Amino acid sequence: MADTFNLTDRIALVTGGNGGIGLGMARGLGEAGATIIIAGRNEEKSAAALRELQSAGVRAESLPCDVTDEAAVQRLFAQVRERHGRLDILVNNAGATVRKAPQDFTLDEWNGVMDVNLTSVFLCARAAHPLMVQAGAGKIINIASILSIFGAPYAPAYCASKGGIVQFTKSLAIAWAKDRIQVNAVLPGWIDTELTVGARAQVAGLNERVLARTPAGRWGTPQDLAGIAVFLASAASDFVTGAAIPVDGGYSVS
Repeated sequence: MADTFNLTDRIALVTGGNGGIGLGMARGLGEAGATIIIAGRNEEKSAAALRELQSAGVRAESLPCDVTDEAAVQRLFAQVRERHGRLDILVNNAGATVRKAPQDFTLDEWNGVMDVNLTSVFLCARAAHPLMVQAGAGKIINIASILSIFGAPYAPAYCASKGGIVQFTKSLAIAWAKDRIQVNAVLPGWIDTELTVGARAQVAGLNERVLARTPAGRWGTPQDLAGIAVFLASAASDFVTGAAIPVDGGYSVS
């Protein structure tokens, strides 16, 4: 059974892998044997994440990329091909939000959230496809949110983008099944990251409401996402595709 989850010799690219959920998943994938490539705009933050991964014994490297820029994404995947000759796992994790009521959004703010959260998933998945076809198989893990299920009055663009990720995941799963590429979405619940520190500061009573509703009785941690990443990246999930899996301590069923 151990070999089912073994990612030795696999190449994994994690966008936004330099912090939060992305870094938690990157560490889990690396500890299962994968070589990790973290992609992000903040090179200083990426360097710190790289040191953390390498100190844990993970084979890792970082490449700078603005995943909202089509040309930059094409360069990123060209570098992956040049360095490794293949790509086995793609985690589309890069994300952003703007907390405002819908009527207060500017078009630039709306487009900015959509570009980071949703359009980047399209750009990266499209660029990954030929590499995975060449490898004979592949795994794509798209990071959505439980806010693809629920609405939030202070995060309309974020909710819309994460709902879009779920539907896009289903389309990719159907289109690329013939290529032996499984595509799934993970729906994190309330996870303790830089993004949610801001939410707790801006949204009165959020911390108390989350704790009251979550059966597990706590906020999640980035490491809580490591196991689902390994499962969806490994042979254990070869017959799982198009799924949207909550990892939320029971929040969505309570």
